[in-house]
Amino acid sequence: MDRDTIAFAHSLADAAAAVIRPYFRQRIQVIDKGATGPKPIFDPVTEADRGAETAMRKLIKAERPNDGILGEEHGHEESRSGLTWILDPIDGTRAFITGRHTWGTLIALHDGTRPTLGIIDQPILRERFIGHGGKSELITADGREPLRVRACSSLSQAVVSTTHPWGYFDRAQREAFESLCGDSRMSYFGGDCYAYALLAMGFIDVIVEGRLAPWDVAALVPIIEGAGGIVTDWDGKPFTTGGSVIAAGDKRTHAEAVAILKGKG
Repeated sequence: MDRDTIAFAHSLADAAAAVIRPYFRQRIQVIDKGATGPKPIFDPVTEADRGAETAMRKLIKAERPNDGILGEEHGHEESRSGLTWILDPIDGTRAFITGRHTWGTLIALHDGTRPTLGIIDQPILRERFIGHGGKSELITADGREPLRVRACSSLSQAVVSTTHPWGYFDRAQREAFESLCGDSRMSYFGGDCYAYALLAMGFIDVIVEGRLAPWDVAALVPIIEGAGGIVTDWDGKPFTTGGSVIAAGDKRTHAEAVAILKGKG
């Protein structure tokens, strides 16, 4: 990954953060995108989400006009370079509107085959997690430190997490996930994208999700893999574009999770 591309990715995160910070823990309008669906599901969006993605898109069009863009709020623009920026301006809008800090801005660069660069930016904590070239690091005001998952030899020793214990699983998936939790040491819910950062830091061992869009997961892959972890679908197949996801720090624990979840995703 060349330095200019990395620097540009940082500039996208900076632009999004500048838009988002003034909205956090303020009384702002929340729009429900899911209200018109056949089976309404609360799907919140705010001006912070939309404004942050607009700011990132403006930079991409100005400085890398041949690159494509896929964003949660403003759709898909085809790539002419073979590279596509995948953007989620606020992953964890429910956390954002309830004043918690587990949300973040997700930025990925996809080369047409897989994501090659990923950023999780938490602009309130001023923590930035970045992965590329087989390495990951955490950047703060205090400096940079490499990220490394922890060893976890079995599910019985693992901390297992998901964003919501039933909201994103169908009945069969939920039953399989509950079985996995039953075999673990501890379960923890509600982490949004920040849980994946904690996995890369070595504080969580397994994260399971049942329904993720490309912008929910693309940025996470280079960070977790660069920290020594693994990200697959529930059948253990390599990441493609989203759907069911298992992220784990140790391949042994990942294999146990796949054995429980396989065929349910």
